[in-house]
Amino acid sequence: MIEALKKNPAWKGRRGPVVLVIMDGVGYGKYKEGDAVADSKMRYLTAVKAKSPHTRLKAHGKAVGLPSDEDMGNSEVGHNAMGCGRVFNQGAALVSTSIESGAMFRGHAWKEITGNLIGGSAGVQGRAPTLHFIGLFSDGNVHSHLDHLKAMIRQAKTEGIRRVRVHVLFDGRDVGETSALEYVDPFEAFLKEVSSGDFDARIGSGGGRMWITMDRYGADWAMVERGWKTHVHGEGRQFSSAREAVETYRKEIPGIIDQDLKEFVIAEGGKPIGAIEDGDSVIYFNFRGDRALEISAAFEEDNFDKFERGRRPKVCYAGMMEYDGDMHVPKRYLVSPPAIDRTLGEYLAATGVRTLAISETQKYGHVTYFFNGNRTGKFNDKLEDYVEIKSDVVPFEQRPWMKCAEITDQVLKAIPSGKYDFIRLNYPNGDMVGHTGVYQAVVCSMEAMDLQLGRLLKAVDEAGGIMVITADHGNSDDMFEHDKKSGAVIYKADGAPKSKTSHSLNPVPCIVYDPEHKGEYPHQAGEGDLNEGLGISSVAAACIQLLGYIPPADYDKSPLKL
Repeated sequence: MIEALKKNPAWKGRRGPVVLVIMDGVGYGKYKEGDAVADSKMRYLTAVKAKSPHTRLKAHGKAVGLPSDEDMGNSEVGHNAMGCGRVFNQGAALVSTSIESGAMFRGHAWKEITGNLIGGSAGVQGRAPTLHFIGLFSDGNVHSHLDHLKAMIRQAKTEGIRRVRVHVLFDGRDVGETSALEYVDPFEAFLKEVSSGDFDARIGSGGGRMWITMDRYGADWAMVERGWKTHVHGEGRQFSSAREAVETYRKEIPGIIDQDLKEFVIAEGGKPIGAIEDGDSVIYFNFRGDRALEISAAFEEDNFDKFERGRRPKVCYAGMMEYDGDMHVPKRYLVSPPAIDRTLGEYLAATGVRTLAISETQKYGHVTYFFNGNRTGKFNDKLEDYVEIKSDVVPFEQRPWMKCAEITDQVLKAIPSGKYDFIRLNYPNGDMVGHTGVYQAVVCSMEAMDLQLGRLLKAVDEAGGIMVITADHGNSDDMFEHDKKSGAVIYKADGAPKSKTSHSLNPVPCIVYDPEHKGEYPHQAGEGDLNEGLGISSVAAACIQLLGYIPPADYDKSPLKL
């Protein structure tokens, strides 16, 4: 048990709650062209910024625990940082360190995975038992990295494993939207190089990450079912190579981007070369947890009812990391996640602060599980309410407003109720619609969200509360691909700008709106009254201060000069 926060005797209190608004994927663009945030008519955000102290916070790279400042931030590490008030080394860094030191390959999970295969039986139809890898096929370093996959394949060969199959999930979100072949061709060359007479490593199946396998939060189990049938059963349209599959789908479906590519199965003589059979081992090599839990459940759960699995092979399954520390999913994992403790939520519960956390399905887990340091459930059932608004299961460019109005409806009931001291909410629009690459839809999503900010501002005014507006990372602020040297927009053959669907490296806002400010800290409009050069981990200390308490000594510095 942690101790309650200490009251700040100089704090004069407010009538209403502190409301933390997380505008997912909304940053300050580096380029004018492609900055859909700046290009949107955001009347209310502009107005509140004009009359409030504000600054810019770092939301990528080392500021959120990633290996280098070349690494884009993401919603998971962003909410971890905001929720725990400190920076912990995150998935990519932990996995890279584990591989470089050899700790992964000395670990119990790796030994179980390989031990299941080495010296095993002849396998199905005389083939050797197979080590299967399933995961996001890019170097985006948000969910996975191809360097990790290559290192494991090399190690598998060194240890005497004879047969490897890779089931690729094309990206197009954390990397270029049509960059699949830029990864397929070098990887095929790598597989050819490492393969020999007694080691056979090939791509077995695949598809786009938003079409198969990588659903999250139970939003669309049909994605996982398609992936299960493709990877496990070898069911689906057959091709001779991954390149042929990509080129065929691009020809048949003009404009399709990598994340939406249909499923494919590599086959020889009409038979899939990578179906998963009894006695095989499977590694899901994504290190990030949100899009790993459902496929892990399909492999591990005995009483599984989300779809009909049909043949369920008896395999040794492992995840790259433990994706859910409370539920212990998966049962076997190669690298331990960061041990995050003493989060903002835990301190507030220990102090008796009444809290509401709310978003729609796509980001519900972020304002709860990730915000709480990768912890499932509440710290105190009596003090905390968590509300999930069900997301629509449609392409986000078709409903760019998403559920921001419904989220706001609930918060507008909560603010004047007197039931809560602290409310945190996430508007997913800037991130989820930003990933589609559809510029007009992103502008629509921003303006829809801005209308809801206007409603919230009015409610905060009437209740005498405080609103902190920030974001977990950038995305909608950088919607076009730019030349890295010149900064010029890159255009496609048809003359249209090439869409960028990944997160940006841009800073995000921190705006403190305190309409009944009582002089405890400088609160003039502009950038001078908040501390500069901080990361989004500083948001936790600010929320504690605005609630009238003193942040823990080891929390990162607050933007407030208090």
